[in-house]
Amino acid sequence: MSVPLSKKTIETVKATIPFLAENGVKLTEHFYQRLFTGNPEVKAFFNHANQESGAQQRALGGAICAFAQNIETPENLVTAVSNIGSKHASLGVKPEHYPIVGEHLLGSIDDLLNPAPPEVLEAWGEAYGFLADLLISAEKDLYDEQISQEGGWNGFREMEIFRREHESKWITSFYLKPKDAGTLPKFKPGQYITVRIPTPDGSTTMRNYSLSGSPDWDFYRISVKREVPRNSDTPEGYASSYLHTQLALGDSIELGPPCGDFFLQEHQQSTPILLLSGGVGITPLLSMFHAVTANPTTFLHGATNGENHALKEEVTQRAEEHSHLSAHFRYSAPSKEDERDQNHHSSGRFTEEFLSEFITPETEIYFCGPKAMMIQIYQFLKRTNHPTAQIHYEFFGPQEELEA
Repeated sequence: MSVPLSKKTIETVKATIPFLAENGVKLTEHFYQRLFTGNPEVKAFFNHANQESGAQQRALGGAICAFAQNIETPENLVTAVSNIGSKHASLGVKPEHYPIVGEHLLGSIDDLLNPAPPEVLEAWGEAYGFLADLLISAEKDLYDEQISQEGGWNGFREMEIFRREHESKWITSFYLKPKDAGTLPKFKPGQYITVRIPTPDGSTTMRNYSLSGSPDWDFYRISVKREVPRNSDTPEGYASSYLHTQLALGDSIELGPPCGDFFLQEHQQSTPILLLSGGVGITPLLSMFHAVTANPTTFLHGATNGENHALKEEVTQRAEEHSHLSAHFRYSAPSKEDERDQNHHSSGRFTEEFLSEFITPETEIYFCGPKAMMIQIYQFLKRTNHPTAQIHYEFFGPQEELEA
């Protein structure tokens, strides 16, 4: 249980909000540089590509600013704490890591304010300790839940790749079963696992991938997009490239247990569900599509064209076998072959006019895909006053980017 923050601490932290709003990314860039220099052993917890693109710095900057803005109302942080806790639990973050982060966060504030007034460092030290206690408690609950499940585990477990399937131009599915021949815990449809792979310098790196199969299967499946450089300044995705080029049938890979707060909720049987995906965002929503038992559910998937459309046959087959399920494929740039073979149902993007045909005030909406698509859908739903409790999404970035 976290000790309540003092009034002085709350007032001091709130006074730093203008500084954080203006310098949040600068602060987090300095923080990561300081952290990795002082404690290089923690690099394995971070995505190198997201560091290179600045996405991680922007996300952390937004999270720090949001924490300061809600410091008087910590109940507003419940969702954020849950999301961060799930991410940390998927990577194996432990209580002993928090003092390391705290040291470099306070050191970065001190460096940028050159120096920071003692009362600012004292207040942020207390505030960080409060947040760390919340996260440590949330993560303990998750670790306990993981290990208590049938077939459950903490940390990483060795899996064998017993099947590989080429799903589209860039996406390959990997079918995984435990090397120890034990059982696997059931996951919530929409959750992800963590893959830990070796790096050239002898350490490891970790990545999260959504589980794309049914929770009822006795094996796990991930469907991974190989991240190729968009231009000469963009590095190839190390982890996705490793999976695609270095791993063959029978090879082993280390897996963390299922995690994540984006999953199919329980709804009354008459409640309509809309699953919206773009590109590789199909993976968590396909898992949900497998799990829906009675609700009238429509799966809308957007792809550039048929060459880039993964797992089409699986979605189509499931929709054809169950009267309460339907699917619609929309291509933004269909090829002549797509037009000839009728590989899709419509052409264009997910415009407001198009989406409106599938949404009623009662619809529960789940969506995941490229950032631009996510922003467009989210802002459309907010403008049309769709109930917030009926909007569910997986977004990798600061919340502010969705609402801008």
